[in-house]
Amino acid sequence: MVAAQDGHGGAYQRLLGEISGWLHSYFQRRLPPGDIDDAVQETLLAVHRRRHTYDPHYPLGVWLAAIAKRKWIDQLRSMGRRPTEELPDDLAVGDHEASVTSATVLERLLGELRPAQAQAILLVKLHGYSIEEVSQETGQSASAVKMNIHRGLGRLTAFIEKTDHVE
Repeated sequence: MVAAQDGHGGAYQRLLGEISGWLHSYFQRRLPPGDIDDAVQETLLAVHRRRHTYDPHYPLGVWLAAIAKRKWIDQLRSMGRRPTEELPDDLAVGDHEASVTSATVLERLLGELRPAQAQAILLVKLHGYSIEEVSQETGQSASAVKMNIHRGLGRLTAFIEKTDHVE
């Protein structure tokens, strides 16, 4: 970013490419698929317009995350203003018995684990959080989160293998 602020076009193009990849991942976890590209483009425009405000004495990631968060909130607000269609009363709804059964079995299986293991598996493997996000959320180190996932999955595998019938 410092090189880009000094007018080096190649550095600026590389910076935008790297930022674009990070933004895509950031918005992928927070927005519906159809809104991701718009949010990335809006954020890149904001970065371009505000690049002069970046202070090289501070981490670029914090500055970028603040801009991305504002654009994410803007995107959520615009989604709330979109017109919606009225759903017909005779809309066919599929049977959710298998999903409910799977959720019940999963809850029972996670109940066999230590709470830290169940929480780490739930957040990372099912909700899509990164190891770093779970580490910050739980106060565990990143290596502890990884260890809880590894050991928890091992315990689940052993439990399932020795159980004759899992509902």
